[in-house]
Amino acid sequence: MTTYTATLGGERHRFGSLARLLAAASPERSGDRLAGLAAAGARERVAARWALAEVPLATFLAEPVIPYEDDDVTRLILDGHDAAAFVPVAGMTVGEFREWLLTADAAALAAVAPGLTPEMTAAVSKLMGNADLVAVARKVRVVTAFRSTIGLPGRLATRLQPNHPTDDPAGVAAALLDGLLLGSGDAVLGINPATDSPKAVRDLLDLLDGVITRYAIPTQSCVLCHVTTSLDLMARGAPVDLVFQSIAGTQAANASFGVTLGLLDEAYEAALALGRGTVGDNVMYFETGQGSALSAGAHHGVDQQTVEARAYAVARRYRPLLVNTVVGFIGPEYLYDGRQILRAALEDHFCGKLLGLPMGLDICYTNHADADDDDIATMLTMLAVAGASFVICTPGGDDIMLNYQSASYHDALYLREVLGLRPAPEFETWLRSIGLLDENGGLREADGHPLTAIGRELAA
Repeated sequence: MTTYTATLGGERHRFGSLARLLAAASPERSGDRLAGLAAAGARERVAARWALAEVPLATFLAEPVIPYEDDDVTRLILDGHDAAAFVPVAGMTVGEFREWLLTADAAALAAVAPGLTPEMTAAVSKLMGNADLVAVARKVRVVTAFRSTIGLPGRLATRLQPNHPTDDPAGVAAALLDGLLLGSGDAVLGINPATDSPKAVRDLLDLLDGVITRYAIPTQSCVLCHVTTSLDLMARGAPVDLVFQSIAGTQAANASFGVTLGLLDEAYEAALALGRGTVGDNVMYFETGQGSALSAGAHHGVDQQTVEARAYAVARRYRPLLVNTVVGFIGPEYLYDGRQILRAALEDHFCGKLLGLPMGLDICYTNHADADDDDIATMLTMLAVAGASFVICTPGGDDIMLNYQSASYHDALYLREVLGLRPAPEFETWLRSIGLLDENGGLREADGHPLTAIGRELAA
């Protein structure tokens, strides 16, 4: 195993493996400290970055951070590596790769994406400031489609999240109506069910499908149940648009979620076979988040940001419509405060887009984290500038089922107004057709609008 060294201020620092070097080079975060992987202090962190900048990108192909024979995600990464796409950067070090990324255009970034491994993207992110992460991610374009088209320039989509603690139809309907009248929902109408029972999930799917069909809304629905529940419901003829699953960056962490690559393969093929999309066939929706592998004891001594990036190799295997990192949801044990959550959000978005994924975010925090609504506003603004494909929005920014703080429908309006962003094109056309957008693209007053019939009908 290679030892990496750097001398700083006359002191020689040694890092006994590539995984150790990556961990020591990471910005400070509570999860790496909890795992015993963080740098001892700022001096060691700078020394690690100095050493990491000199590591050839090809090293990540020769020295997997988790052994090939121990982990199917490692095998997926290495077996699926596109050597031809890697050629333009194959002779670079991590430091040289950073300089290349800052000057490369969108076409070059798209072409090289299949040749990059998650560990390469994680490594270079550790050498980049927040502004670097924004500048590079903004240049990357990843476009996906089902009934709406996500990721086009000048657009920002939203997931409308009408969760309810008992899955009560009237409560879901109220949150759904609120979001639609405020122009949200073009990425997905997505509900976290209070229970994973097939009947409860089927009821929610029928509710959402009924609204989409009756009002001809060009969007897609998703009830975020376990993939096995989705498979069962598809076999029974349920109106499944997108198949959802939480995923992670190691085989053992995915096992803790009750999933394997083979199971995801099966669900992907089943969803494709339904043919429910109208403008595209991207049928998968994945959620990730830094700290999930550590919380499952399945991180193999690898820092949480690098493990998170490895989850994106799993995601890109299935050409998903949507991928989002739920950055602050796991809690302060992994990302302590608003500063750490912001940094993680920028890293995740950068790495995911660089690997060719349609990255969105649940910009959120738990109530025991050292964060507040101003942190939400800062993260929203920076991620929208960075070109996020979508953000998750909840009524008033307060999810009453999952009991955490997120962005609101009004926050999405703020982003669209100050940055000149628009909804997905099909959804924008629909908003105009029902009179919710004026000639300048602004929302009209919704009082007495026919769409309010949704609320009355579902409540009844």
